[in-house]
Amino acid sequence: MREPGRAIKAVLLQIHSIAGLVLALLLALIALTGAIMSFEDEILDHLNAGIMQVPSRSAPALTPDELIAHLKAAQDFGQVSAVTLASDPSAAVRLRFARDEQGARASSLYVDPYDARVLGSPGGEEFFATVRRLHRWLLIPGDAKGWGRQITGIAALGLIVMLISGLVLRWPRRASRVKMWLKPNLGLSGRGLHRSLHAVIGTWVLPIYLVMALTGLWYSFDWYKDGVVWLLSRPQLAAAKMQPKGSRAAGARETVQPIGFDRAWSTFLHGEGDRFSKALLTLPAGPGTVIRIRSLGKDSTLDTTRDEFRVDAVTGQLISVERYADKTFGEKIIANVLDIHRGAILGWPGKLAFLIAAALMPLFAVTGVLLYLSRRKLRRPVQQRLGRLVPGERVRGA
Repeated sequence: MREPGRAIKAVLLQIHSIAGLVLALLLALIALTGAIMSFEDEILDHLNAGIMQVPSRSAPALTPDELIAHLKAAQDFGQVSAVTLASDPSAAVRLRFARDEQGARASSLYVDPYDARVLGSPGGEEFFATVRRLHRWLLIPGDAKGWGRQITGIAALGLIVMLISGLVLRWPRRASRVKMWLKPNLGLSGRGLHRSLHAVIGTWVLPIYLVMALTGLWYSFDWYKDGVVWLLSRPQLAAAKMQPKGSRAAGARETVQPIGFDRAWSTFLHGEGDRFSKALLTLPAGPGTVIRIRSLGKDSTLDTTRDEFRVDAVTGQLISVERYADKTFGEKIIANVLDIHRGAILGWPGKLAFLIAAALMPLFAVTGVLLYLSRRKLRRPVQQRLGRLVPGERVRGA
């Protein structure tokens, strides 16, 4: 029984080693950029605290369209594609801009909701945007439509293969060895220390890496995303979500004229009142008049636990409402894929644990390469000694 098991483990070791050698640098890069973004929201809030708040006033705040009109009268920054508003009267309004014909996008702006005075662009926004593009698409041209998306997906699949093969290779033969299985031997040196660090610390972070890889595939492959939606969503919602992004419902009107935010915002306020903390209004990406509003409740701790509204910007008619509270367990998992991917679903302790695990990825890249080279070095002297034998010469000890 031992011989087939040894043969299987030998094959798994080869698969584990080859996948690790091929993907070591790529996985280290993806992990480190992910670690940098772990506390992005907290860092940006700290950096931009001075421009995110304004003195509260008794005067009524300007409507979104009035804000944009005042801004354009002073300086035209380009077409506004999204507006973030809050129920807090002291919160600044954030404006995001569409890409121009060359594909460039102006930095977002915080403006005073009472007089449209520009407070400034958020510091750190461009840095984290670049890190995010490196993490998701490796800065390859085309972004989500380029090859970078597939390459990071292949890296995630390779990581899953390494995790499974590594777990099988490490599985303890006896229960009494479990304690040794989880405790690194720091008294060793050289190959022994490399092996202990690689194997034991790898066992600690294996569940986190598995979650990262499985959720990361959501952003790389449409077939994977469609499969998860089909598996976890109710049939009617799964069918709607798996429609091509460019498709619109029958009868949806097209327009070449600019549309505003005010009618949609008025409809939203009429229905929600002040039960929200902030709301993001986004114009349609192509021809159409339906504005999407993502609303975060006052008691929400995660940005993904939001309600979603679709409102016709011309008529103000409410097209659809998707409440987070009404979602099934599977649909809540889908809504929280990003927060699961980065550990935020567990609060700041989860984000910290995922950050540490991601920052440890270079350790496995380095120790894995060192272990591979040491295995080759151990085999080489025997092969060279046998190769130098001449006819009639005996090996010592034979």
